[in-house]
Parts: sequence; structure tokens; C-alpha cells
Amino acid sequence: MSKKKTADSGAVQPEEQNEDFDTVNGADAQDGENMDIQSVIPEEYLALKQELDALKKEYETQKDQFLRMAAEYDNYRKRTEKEKLAAYDNAVSTAVEAFLPVVDNFALALDAGQNMPEQFRQGLELIQKKIDGTFEKLRVKEFGERGDKFDPAYHNAISRVDDPEIEEDHIASVYQKGYMIGDKIIRHAMVQISNGQ
Repeated sequence: MSKKKTADSGAVQPEEQNEDFDTVNGADAQDGENMDIQSVIPEEYLALKQELDALKKEYETQKDQFLRMAAEYDNYRKRTEKEKLAAYDNAVSTAVEAFLPVVDNFALALDAGQNMPEQFRQGLELIQKKIDGTFEKLRVKEFGERGDKFDPAYHNAISRVDDPEIEEDHIASVYQKGYMIGDKIIRHAMVQISNGQ
């Protein structure tokens, strides 16, 4: 606001407001509360607002597509990892199954070796440790022990026997050990089940 001196006092008085300012903000502005907002907002602002709304919608759509794609990729990655592990387990299972008869025969030889010379028996025990270590590296576990509860998912029962030392429906004796890798059964254990007392 500009200022000017009065002739009498020399005091500085505020100059009257510009007429153009009055036209825009004066009489018209007094009725502004009653006016429709659309008549005050320029067309260019409305166009920009519409463009912003369209961009927001497009952003939400793109964000939704990205989240879906990220979830699909994560599912794909998990599925392929599971398939790779299953393929590995299948290959190991096939290989182990092929030489299980050798492992069985070696275990029989070790059991029969009680009367062998000590050095010969120690040699057999070292070989057995190597076999066990190899199975452990391959994640192959054996199962089927005397006293275990019988489970048809893991054991094949060939007969029942009276055994007062073993509870009913528990394994009384094992003819062949069972082997598994992960959740996959390589070979079921062949067992005899106790009738109890």
C-alpha cells in the first residue's frame, strides 16, 4: 500500500486502494460465499485436477499389478525350489535304492562277524561308519527299530508274534531297515509286530 503526505499536517496517510483490486476483491468478493466454486476456479485448474485424478487411478492400477506380479514371482520361486529339491530327492532315492541290497548284506556280515579276528571286525565297522556318513550327507535316514510303534505308512508287517517285552502293535523284530529322504520313503521297513502279552 503506498503512502502520501497530507497538505496540512505533513502526516503520512495511506493511499486509497487501487480500483482494480476493488473490482476483483471488493464488491464481487463480498458475495463470494454465495457463489458456486466452479465459477471461481479457472478451467485450466479443473483440467489439471482431472489429469491428477486420472494419474492417481493409473498409479493405483500399476501398484496393484506390481504387487500381484511380485506375489506371483515369489510363488514361482518357492515352487521351483520345491521342484528342484524333489528332483534331487528322486535322483538320490533311485541311486540309494539300487545299492540297498549291498548295504543289507554288509550289515548281515557285520552281525555275523562276532567271531572274526578283531582287526577284520574293526575294518568292517569303519566301512559301516563310512556308509552311515554318506547317507547322512545325502540326507538319507534309516528307520525301523525294535520297540517302535507300528505305522503302516513306514512299515511292512510280515507277521505277528507273542513278545511279552514289547507292547502290542509295536515292532518286535526288524528284517529289513527302512530308508527315507525328506518325506519320501525309499524303502519301507520289513518288520514283525508284537501281540503283547
